[in-house]
Amino acid sequence: MTSSATAAAPIAFIDLAAQRARIGKRIDDAVQAVLSSCRFINGPQVGELEEKLAAFAGSKYAVTCSSGTDALALILMAWGLKPGDAVFCPAFTFCATAEVVPWVGATPVFVDVKEDTFNMDPESLELAIAIAVEQGLTPKAVIPVDLFGQPADYDALLPIAEKHGLKVLCDTAQGFGGTWNNRRTGSIGDATATSFFPAKPLGAYGDGGAIFTDSEELATILKSLREHGQGVDKYQNVRIGMTARLDTVQAAVLLEKLAIFEEEIAARDAVAKRYNALLKDVATVPVVDPRATSVWAQYTLRLPPGVRDGLADALKADGVPTAVYYRLPMHLQPAYRHYPAAGAILPVCEALAEEVISLPMHAYLDAATQDRIVDAVRRGLSR
Repeated sequence: MTSSATAAAPIAFIDLAAQRARIGKRIDDAVQAVLSSCRFINGPQVGELEEKLAAFAGSKYAVTCSSGTDALALILMAWGLKPGDAVFCPAFTFCATAEVVPWVGATPVFVDVKEDTFNMDPESLELAIAIAVEQGLTPKAVIPVDLFGQPADYDALLPIAEKHGLKVLCDTAQGFGGTWNNRRTGSIGDATATSFFPAKPLGAYGDGGAIFTDSEELATILKSLREHGQGVDKYQNVRIGMTARLDTVQAAVLLEKLAIFEEEIAARDAVAKRYNALLKDVATVPVVDPRATSVWAQYTLRLPPGVRDGLADALKADGVPTAVYYRLPMHLQPAYRHYPAAGAILPVCEALAEEVISLPMHAYLDAATQDRIVDAVRRGLSR
């Protein structure tokens, strides 16, 4: 097939329309039920979703909320984080992971990531803790990120957190549905936050998020915080809160998507394994820790320095979209560069920012379309 022909039929980076073709009628009926009931806030679908999410994750409680970012913030608020407290975050992540830390007055401290999985490096975490203490901060929490769908190395990170008395807030915005030692994300650490942004493996038709915990006390506080800090009712305010509810329409959509989520996880894994087999001889393909399973929120190649942008241009000409997650690590972002880090240079984060590129990835990527993508990648890298 010629380049001009391929360019005429661009490929979707994440094909939400294909999923809608499968379950669109079910979602339409679910949304119509909400519209007919007029229970747009705190309708019964919200409670049903929370029960099913908790069961899926293997946690005692799930508390839905308005976004993955608010999920992170609510947990820090519930834990009482304050000025002078240090919260450790990987530098190779979306900004929301660290963004919520200054919201509560605390200080984000940035940590490097591992060469293979791109997740938080335990040795760098130890160094970051020491630096935070040297700067007069009190280490209080760590936020491991399950980047691109793969859980962080919790076997290494949890003992470090226990040794230093850190709360563990797992950011599984990209990794919900993955497993570590056969445990779902959502059942690891003190609390877990996830996102239902439409592009996520389990995505709503708008913003949404959820928090998972085994602590009844924490779940109670979180439900209060998401409703303006309410007490016995919404007109009694026992703490400073926010408006952070998940609306009933999004809950209805997510219930239908959760029903097929296991099948979609398996399909995404098959796509990723096929990519790996077809591209491992021309690029550094993703590595999944043998203790983990990934939901493949992104399929990300690592290329030699200086190659990525040329490949992206070639793929674009062939109708193949790409994305770069992330061009600038958090410790180098203008809004965050004044915060501490585990060294003046975080070498792995900084190298990855110059070398990674993500290809189309979703549960409905058929073999013919994937072959077209692979052929375009191989052509682009041979130029």
